[in-house]
Order: sequence, then C-alpha cells, then structure tokens
Amino acid sequence: MSAPGVLSFTQQVWEQVLAKMKRALVYLDAACAESLHWGCGSTRLLEAVGSPACHLREFEPDAAGGGAEQPKAVFVLSCLLKGRTVETLRDIIRRSHFQYCVVVTAVSHAVHLTANHVPAAAAAELEGQQPVFEQLEEKLCEWMGNLNYTAEVLHAPLLLAPVAPYLALTPSFASLFPLLPQDVHLLNSARPDKRRMGSLAEVDATALTPELLLQIRCLVSGLSSLCEHLGVREECFTVGSFSRIIASDLANYAPAKNRRKTASGRASVVFVDRTLDLTGAVGHHGDNLVEKIISVLPQLPGHTNDVMVNMVELTALQAKEENHNMVAPGCLAQSNDTAAKALWEALLSTKHKEAVMEVRRHLVEAASRENLPIKMSMGRVTPGQLTSYIQLFKNNHKALMNHCGLLQLGLATVQTLKHPQTAKWDNFLAFERLLLQSIGESAMSIVLNQLLPMIKPSNQRTSDDYSPEELLILLIYIYSVTGEFTVDKDLGEAEEKLKKALAHVFCEESELSPLLQKITGCDSSINLTLHKSQVAVDELFTLLRDIAGARDLMKQFKSVYVPGSHTHQASYKPLLKQVVEEIFNPERPDPVDIEHMSSGLTDLLKTGFSMFMKVSRPHPSDHPILILFMVGGITVSEAKMVKDLVLSLKPGTQVIVLSTRLLKPLNIPELLFATDRLHPDLGF
Repeated sequence: MSAPGVLSFTQQVWEQVLAKMKRALVYLDAACAESLHWGCGSTRLLEAVGSPACHLREFEPDAAGGGAEQPKAVFVLSCLLKGRTVETLRDIIRRSHFQYCVVVTAVSHAVHLTANHVPAAAAAELEGQQPVFEQLEEKLCEWMGNLNYTAEVLHAPLLLAPVAPYLALTPSFASLFPLLPQDVHLLNSARPDKRRMGSLAEVDATALTPELLLQIRCLVSGLSSLCEHLGVREECFTVGSFSRIIASDLANYAPAKNRRKTASGRASVVFVDRTLDLTGAVGHHGDNLVEKIISVLPQLPGHTNDVMVNMVELTALQAKEENHNMVAPGCLAQSNDTAAKALWEALLSTKHKEAVMEVRRHLVEAASRENLPIKMSMGRVTPGQLTSYIQLFKNNHKALMNHCGLLQLGLATVQTLKHPQTAKWDNFLAFERLLLQSIGESAMSIVLNQLLPMIKPSNQRTSDDYSPEELLILLIYIYSVTGEFTVDKDLGEAEEKLKKALAHVFCEESELSPLLQKITGCDSSINLTLHKSQVAVDELFTLLRDIAGARDLMKQFKSVYVPGSHTHQASYKPLLKQVVEEIFNPERPDPVDIEHMSSGLTDLLKTGFSMFMKVSRPHPSDHPILILFMVGGITVSEAKMVKDLVLSLKPGTQVIVLSTRLLKPLNIPELLFATDRLHPDLGF
C-alpha cells in the first residue's frame, strides 16, 4: 500500500461525507465542488446519492429548495457556519420540506469557537464538546418546522484539490496572497503612531485584520488535519514575512499541539511567500503543455484551477460559436478514468514536445483497442493529426464512453496548439530572454526603454502586439527579476516616459477588461479620464518598486538573477530551486533565510542552548516527509521542479507540494490588485 498522501487524505474525508448522502438533495459551494472534482469526481457523488434523479445544487441564496418528495438534504460547505452562510441555510430550509438535514463544514469546531470570540482557556475546557454545532442543530430543526426531525452538523476537512499525487491546491484560499508594503500603510492607519510598523518584517498576527487572521486560522486547521492523516509531528519553517505568520499559527495551534504528542512520524513544513519571486509566476520559461492549456483556455465556471474544453467537435453540431454553449464543456480533472489520469500525470511531468507525443500515443492506442480505422503517421505531431484521431471516435458511442477522459485531454491539447495566444507564448519567451541579457549589460533605464515601442493604443495594435495586461506582465517580470537597483535620474525619466505612454493607452481602450477596471477604479472606459489613468499608473509603478524590493530583507535568497559569462547566458534561478537546494545542502549549514518556528518552550530551549552547547537546531532536511507550501499560487513547472529536485538531492524523501492555486501569468496582476487582501470575504 502506498504511503498516505494528498489523494488518500482527500478521498478519505470525502468518503465520510458521501456516506451521509444516500437519497439526499445535495448542496455544494464552489470550493467543495472543486475539491470533489479533483479528488473523487462527480460520478462518485452520484453513486453515493443512489437515486435515479440526483439533485445537485450550488449553495447560494437563490438556490431552489426541496419538494415534498425530497425529505433529506446534505449541505457541504467550505466556510464558517456564521452570518450570511447561516442565513442562506435558513432560507433554503424554510422553503423546503426537509425532515433530515446534514450540514458539513470544512472548518473545525475549534476555529468556530475562535470566530465566536471564545477565549483560548475556555475553549480548552470544552474539549470533546461542540456547542456551536449543537446550537446550529437545534436551529436546523426549528427551521424544518419540527424539533423531532433530525439534524446533524459535522466537520470534515475538505481542504485540498489533489491535482497530482505530489501536488494539491486549496480552492477555499485561492485569493490568499502575501501582504505588500502598501498593505502595511493600510494596517498602520488603524494603529496609534507609537505602534506603527516600518516594514513588512514588523507585521505579526496582532497587526492583521480579524478577517485575515481568521482566514489563516481556517487554513491552519485544514493543514493540521492533513498532518493528522499523514501521522506526523511537523516542524514548521518559513521563507518570508507572511509565511512566518501562517507557520507560527500552525506551530502554536492548540489542537495541533495535542495531536503532535501522539504522532509517530515526522515531517518538515516549509511555507514560502509567492511575492519573493513573481518572475516564475509571470514568466514563460515553463516548457510545459499543461501550463499553456491553463493559460489560454477559458476557466471552468466556479473553478480556480480547471478549464473548459470545447466538446462540439465530438457531436453532430457544426463547430460554430453559437453552438459552443449547447454542449457541456470537458475539463482536465479525470479522477475516475485511470487511463486519462495516467496521461494527465504524464503531461504534468514532461516537456511540451514529449507531452504532445504522449497525447498522440494514447489516442492511437485507444483507437487500436476499439478497432477504429487509424492511419499511423510518424514525425512531428500537428493539431490536424490529433484532430483526425479524435474524429474517429465521433460516431462510435461505445468508444466515446470508454475514452471520454482521454478525448477531453486530447481536445484540450488541440485547442491549445491552435490558439493564437500559444504562438504569443514563444514571443514572450524570446523577449524575456532578451531582457535577461539586457539586465546584466545595461542600466535599468535602458531595459525599460526597450518596452516603449511596444506600448501601442488599441487602434494601432495587431494580434502580435502586447495588450495593456500583457505589458503589465512584462513589467512585473522586469522588476521582480531585477530586484534591487540604483534609482537615478535616467531611471526616473525612463519610468516617466513609460507612465505617460501607459496612461494614454489605458484611456484609449474601447472597453476596460476586469483587470483594468480594478487598476483604474473605473467600471467603464467612458468614465476613465486621463487624470484618473495617470493616478492609477503612478500607483502601479509604486507597486512595481515594491515588487523589486520584495527580497531586500533576505540575506541568502537576495537574487533570482544569474549574470551571464563567457560560457553561459544570463538566466533566472527560481527562488524555490534555491530554497530546496539549501534544504538538502549536504553540508547542512544553519539556514539563513529559512526560519524555524518554535511550537513552545522545549523548542525555544533547544534553539537557545544551541548557541553555546552542541544541541542540533531543527533543520528542514531532518525528516522523511517534506511539505512545501507556496502561499499565493504555484505554476505547474515549479511544482514539477520541486518534485524532481528533491528526488535528485535526497531520494526516498516524500515531497508534497501545496499551494493556494495553480497560476497562469495573468493571475499575478489580478492578485496584486485585489482589493480584499486584508478583508477576505469569509461568508459572514
């Protein structure tokens, strides 16, 4: 039997929830639906419900209630049972005929006590009791209209969406992103002068807003449940100031402390701030097909990490745009299809060229098994060739059913290869390589001047030119990879020229994209004046300077840029690569920028004694399991790099890569300009 991991954790938790669903009307929120989508698939839910007509509904205020023939309901929610969430529950139940209600929350009872301001000492005395859940059970019976009806409220840590055996995401925390210097100013505005913070390094849990603190605690609760499933006592480490807050909360979370007393295994959990290296998130160095699929295909509605695959080609409908919405879209997650899952995992771990050949191989083998009239062709794989193989399945219902998952991945590949944005990917890559050479040879002002001719208003742009959003991606790349630079007169002038050009381009957009609406604060191009645009661009460049200074507090991981020499070109060295190499450095020096978070007096004494006695400090390479959590999102290429690097540096170590979401380049400006970072919507 394989070692416990992210998939076994997710499936085990879902099985407990699915056991409650027999003949029920099921309500899911988006984050739990995404966990189910990657972990078990909707087929497993249909099997668990077991009635001929499965009624599955999205949990929202306008959701339809249950009729007289639907006496049982199960609500599966990722959030705290408080405020708006409870009001929605009440409204749905009151307009239904339920006699039996089960409410499952992904948030533990301990966190519900925190959310209800129960002091830690009082919460400790309640061990084994669940008053918040019990009170809600009484309310559920009241709303059903009969106190003799049955109500259950229970916790199931539905935290993860397992994308691969080594990679899982946290859909409920997709918007969680490390703080920026501008957030420090906002936090300071609520503090007296004497207690104002000078930089991100001074921000601790006491400085955060109550909502953000509670969001972190919800995440910590889920991570603690994962560690319980893995059977480990974890040591927490951190790279970055926001990660330090999360790691400290996990290290000192009371239920986790109790759990660690009996855990037999050991693991290191290393949290890393995404903001320390945005280059990898907006860059196009990742030679990975899945990364391109995620970047160019439209997002699956309600999901953060999957895309819509147009399935019209497999139907009798003409492939016209108006027909696209008539057929349910395909997707990448294939949790119930063994062959498709094997292909998906191969796509995650191979380079673009090999991945496309792997898609062809799987299609050819499937067609051969179904005795379809396949014409073999060797050499380069083309979208037309893949399409011809996929078309063979079109009028064969049995073959379609047998290989549905494979065909979805095949179509995703074809649609990505044909997409105009895929051709642009190579343009981005070429320009990024040019920038890397320029950064080493020229001043920052000269590097920025190379962007000027590329800034064009919408009426002068062709499909090969860069949109305002794409220019932002390039600017983030430049400032993040450069890091510290000298601010001089030439740089000031170069920035001013760019600001002027961008402000005019923003104003001349006929329609503002959602991102430009966020940046400018205008919901329509009609309302965007040149003055508003200039103010927005000034704020953008303040943010870019902050991005450049993100690693200022680092001593060892100060740069992600490797200058060129006579023997090699200048290159980008990912921060994650540096972190993993340092963790498994054979000389085991005391980590400089990887900080250990103590979980109590014993740890503090150990750390203190190590200054003048031979007591070894905790080190992230000490344990057989390494859990690396990238706070703020990760790319497919980065996750693969971590897995491969650990395998080469310390074979036998089980590595689990966790992150808040899968990233495509455009996600980074969206996260940077999010307005709810300090005040996340927790559903109440």
